[in-house]
Amino acid sequence: MIRLIERGLMFGNLVRVESPVQVARYNRALKQLTGLQTALTDFHIDISGYSPEIGDELNDRRYLNHNGCNRQFILLTVEQKSAPLLNAHFSTNREILKRFIEANEAALASLTARDAFAGEMENSVFSIDTTEHLLNHRQVVVCGDTTSNHIAAADQLKGKIARFETERDAWRDDVLIAEIVELARQTGDITRHPLSLKECEFETPDYWTSHLGGAYVFASLAEPVIIACDPARLNCDRSAEVIPLEHRNRLASFLEQNGLVENLFAAPREKAIRILRQKMDFILIGMAAETGQFTGGVSRREINALPRILGDALPCSYRALQDVMHWAEHGGSWPFIESTHPAYFYMLRAAPGPNRDLVNMLLSELCPRDVQKMYIFHKEMFYGAYRGWTDAKKEFVSDFLARSYAMNKSGVREELFGPGNQEAISSEAAQ
Repeated sequence: MIRLIERGLMFGNLVRVESPVQVARYNRALKQLTGLQTALTDFHIDISGYSPEIGDELNDRRYLNHNGCNRQFILLTVEQKSAPLLNAHFSTNREILKRFIEANEAALASLTARDAFAGEMENSVFSIDTTEHLLNHRQVVVCGDTTSNHIAAADQLKGKIARFETERDAWRDDVLIAEIVELARQTGDITRHPLSLKECEFETPDYWTSHLGGAYVFASLAEPVIIACDPARLNCDRSAEVIPLEHRNRLASFLEQNGLVENLFAAPREKAIRILRQKMDFILIGMAAETGQFTGGVSRREINALPRILGDALPCSYRALQDVMHWAEHGGSWPFIESTHPAYFYMLRAAPGPNRDLVNMLLSELCPRDVQKMYIFHKEMFYGAYRGWTDAKKEFVSDFLARSYAMNKSGVREELFGPGNQEAISSEAAQ
């Protein structure tokens, strides 16, 4: 994975913690949440405060997320809002933490200037063991406070100030005045710098989770649907339709009937041709690498030679997309590709809407040779696949992503997935 790290494609944008003050604050919060502490004096943290170095030190990648459901977090700075979320078990968690930080940025900046802010993302369920749990995971509440309980103290102070302002003869109550002064020493001037938090509840009816073998939940539909990567681990209790990932025809019908996908050629033809050619290149290079015939050559001439070199090993998905390319460039009849065909989902992208990123994440599983889409939307899958590639393919893909995607993320997303798309839910979820 060294190539990915060196090129900023893995563990990118983590926040470095190196000052003794910050390390001490982190340790206080860590002990409060987990009872643990780190002996490290220099480490990096993600948006939730998770550190891969501390995970290695403790031999526990889940030290802030033990059941994988109610993630704990530590904020040392509001700059964590730009960091990725490592070891994500829900596709929505990073976006929720980012929105929470942005909605409360002024208060959190004031709080983290003096202490660490520690809390938990409380789901509406405490574990994911059944289909019912998947469907009931509809809301996340973000709650927390500093290790010195500044918010709780601010709430007490507001109550006492209200008493002082409304009760007769409160100005004579020496005990009340002393309590106000003492709390004010802890909280500062809350009239100028309010410490209350807002927007702490987030609806999450549609999401991906790694639980139960991996599942895509669409609970906002009139008839909820769960797409299961491992259907044997889901009990069919009729509360939702369960579609196994390998049932491509049922998946295609579901996506089309609910308006969740559009044909690649919904984009202007010239742009669609560029996207299609890139997908075809990924398919060629992937197969050539698997058969030991890809040496790393990436010129147009070398890639164009791969179909001849592969011969009978040329994937049927490539042959079908080649027919589509011929139609796009020369006209004629649109080549019919059935939903069970390996090329079918390569011709689709998510339609505009709130679930665009979630659907693109699903499509990346159905198009495993489209490595750029996989990297953008499903990094855990990408890293797992990357480990099994040849060195030549690792070099090609890491170099391609560093040059074509990392340098212009928003531009590439708009080119490939349409205008107005959000930052991908999982684009930084598992870096």
